[in-house]
Amino acid sequence: MLLGLAIVETIVIHIVVMALWGWKVALVLGVIDLSLIASLLWLLRAIRRHPVTMADDVLVMRIGKLVVVPIPYAQISGLRSSWDAAALKQKGVVNLALATWPNVFVDLSPPVVSGRRRISRVAHKLDDPSAFRAAIMDLRSDA
Repeated sequence: MLLGLAIVETIVIHIVVMALWGWKVALVLGVIDLSLIASLLWLLRAIRRHPVTMADDVLVMRIGKLVVVPIPYAQISGLRSSWDAAALKQKGVVNLALATWPNVFVDLSPPVVSGRRRISRVAHKLDDPSAFRAAIMDLRSDA
């Protein structure tokens, strides 16, 4: 849906700019818009090619190649069933849901260190949150 909106917006802006400032300005703006649409396509393909994975005792929460947070299973302290906007804005929370409301909220103890950040919670929007919760519960019951 976001891609469709970007394409419609590009066409409308191109027509308006061409009417107001001429074809040269519209051409420059069109090239910039097309490069942004190509970047969006790259991000969407990367999200499909690099999903959230669970292997080798590590849960890897990611948004394609843009943000990758590896979490050892032993550091998963729980899953939240509800949270508010204030919880998402706290220090130590990484929200990987991009422009949507997350449907998974993972608490970590001790926090995961990623670069200079200490990540104590990860929020994400997954396609199948119930299967994710079941897999995490299986991990906790095995421990």
